[in-house]
Amino acid sequence: MDDVRLARAYLSRVAEPPAVALGLLVENVGPVQAAELVRSRQAPTPVHDETSARASQDLAAEDLTKAADLGVRLVIPEDPEWPAWPLLSLDNGRRRGLRWAAPPLALWVRGPAQIDDAMRRAVAIVGARAATSYGERTAAEFAFELAGQSVTVVSGAAFGIDGAAHRGALAAEGPTVAVLACGVDVSYPAAHTTLLDRIARDGAVISEYPPGTAPAKYRFLVRNRLIAAMPGGTVVVEAGVRSGARNTASSAAALGKPVLAVPGPVTSEMSRGCHDLIRAGTAGIVTSVPDILEAVGVIGELAAPVTGPTRPTDDLGPQAIRVHDALSRKTPRGPEHLSHASGVPLDRVRSLLPELELTGLARQTDEGWLSMSH
Repeated sequence: MDDVRLARAYLSRVAEPPAVALGLLVENVGPVQAAELVRSRQAPTPVHDETSARASQDLAAEDLTKAADLGVRLVIPEDPEWPAWPLLSLDNGRRRGLRWAAPPLALWVRGPAQIDDAMRRAVAIVGARAATSYGERTAAEFAFELAGQSVTVVSGAAFGIDGAAHRGALAAEGPTVAVLACGVDVSYPAAHTTLLDRIARDGAVISEYPPGTAPAKYRFLVRNRLIAAMPGGTVVVEAGVRSGARNTASSAAALGKPVLAVPGPVTSEMSRGCHDLIRAGTAGIVTSVPDILEAVGVIGELAAPVTGPTRPTDDLGPQAIRVHDALSRKTPRGPEHLSHASGVPLDRVRSLLPELELTGLARQTDEGWLSMSH
């Protein structure tokens, strides 16, 4: 296993994800032989094209030592913790010709959460960096309620919606995972150093990039495929017309994962991306956590229906409701009047009135019957 881990650590540095050709080589010959072919520059041409610039950078041992010193571990497909089922969607996408959908070769993880367990019930919440207060509040409230129901909240630790989602989950003392476009030891954005430390305390900060890797613009789009693939579905709270959040949503939809979008004011630029996703049929509308659980929950898990305030008459049958509605709170009425007003047969009215009295909804007086409802 040490040779396998070293090989995957080496390959995770020499190839820039998604490294489709290298991934296929690893599947065909195994990570150890694939690493040897890359080092010796004897790999097939497509793999050589992906790895030749860094093939001589064999820092696997150093990376693993540095990671251990930082409390970081390398999770590989050979480990029990590997999230094989969620990442199967990437493999299937690649087989369907989605070049960007190659599964990761390995994942660097900071934090105690076991990735396979964390992704068993997980939802991605993503959105605009320049979020509105409406968007941040919605993201935080959704995340708080989801985390309170032991649903892992996955996001990218960026400003705006991402940060609000992570904070909402942390406020509920629930699970949350941040997926980075840099090394897990690199705090990006720097202002979220404390937030990332809090996530890593009980959840996990993960990346396919080795420790020390700096963020780069193109890496965010590559990272987004993991946010789209690993959870059970994606919720877009706010997004511009062209944005990373829309990219994540489109990736999730392409992988066959449920996508939901929060509607916003028609005048808000930050909601245009959500409205476009809904109009195109890429995303369903979401306005509550039960909506999310209904779409993203595991098979057989349905959210509790959203109910309004209960009323004293909720348990009455149709005829009892009609008789009750015919009652007055001020003017006593007899059974004959109630039968005529409600259209319920007189003998049935006479049997229903005592039942209404027993439930506290009616009262008999010398002059007739009164309603007791407020």
